[in-house]
Parts: sequence; C-alpha cells; structure tokens
Amino acid sequence: MANVCEVCGKGEQSGFNVSHSHLKTKRSWKPNIQRVKAVVNGEIKRVNTCTRCLRSGKIQRAI
Repeated sequence: MANVCEVCGKGEQSGFNVSHSHLKTKRSWKPNIQRVKAVVNGEIKRVNTCTRCLRSGKIQRAI
C-alpha cells in the first residue's frame, strides 16, 4: 500500500535518530494510512486516506 494520503497528500517524512552521544542515523515517519470506502463525486470508492482526514471530516465514509 502506498504511504500517501489521497485526500491531503501527506506522505513519508525523513529525519534522524539522534543518540545521547549525538550520533545521527537516518529514519522515517510514515502517516497512518487506512483504506476505506468513501463517497467520491457521488459514487462509492476505496481510497487511501490518513486518519487525520478521517477524523476531521474531510472525507465522507460510505456505510
């Protein structure tokens, strides 16, 4: 599954783990992507969306 929200475009971010001795290693943060049935342009489709968009009501879930 792609780690990109189809509603807001939120994707994977990268950065560093920083130890106590200040050594840096690469790491990544992935958004919480859920595959849900949603109403898009009047029809029901399966979309990959982040939980932030689901919670804020940016997308209407199909029942």
